[in-house]
Amino acid sequence: MSPNEPNDKPKPMEAPPPEIDPGRYDGPSRAAPYPLTRTAPAYDLVNAAEEIQRADATLAQMTGGKLGVIADQIARLQQEARALLDKARVDAELHRVECSFEKKPGGIYHLYRRRPSAEGLEGVRWFSRLAPDEWITPQAQTFEGTFRLELDMSFTRLDVGDGANSRGGPSAEAIAALFERGRRP
Repeated sequence: MSPNEPNDKPKPMEAPPPEIDPGRYDGPSRAAPYPLTRTAPAYDLVNAAEEIQRADATLAQMTGGKLGVIADQIARLQQEARALLDKARVDAELHRVECSFEKKPGGIYHLYRRRPSAEGLEGVRWFSRLAPDEWITPQAQTFEGTFRLELDMSFTRLDVGDGANSRGGPSAEAIAALFERGRRP
């Protein structure tokens, strides 16, 4: 075999390959995660443990804060769910109130409760289209409220509040004032 001929045979190993320490950085020094020169500050296990503790404390604080926000959101959602269920219960009760006409969305209805009578109709609730001030003769009933039937078949109370109902629409007084203006010539 001459020195110019290619050597296709593998060379025998003179020594085993060096073991690579998996914890030791083996790349360029400018990208090292810790200092590699003698003049660099010492990096020991205590420093690593302190950094881990600081990271754990920060993570715990951040996680606790986020969980607190989620807990507040859950409480608000539960409160909204309770309010929604209460509203649905009231709407269902109002749909079961005695009514001698067809209720239509957008209509305004007045809720009354019959006073005790000899016929045994004590406490029966019923809807009327007549407001309390529109009755000509006194009636044996108690006025309980004015409601508007919405498109979603829920009721909105119109006779309470400060000029607007719970959905932001006009109050019963404002509606009555509009009707009064419409009746005048």
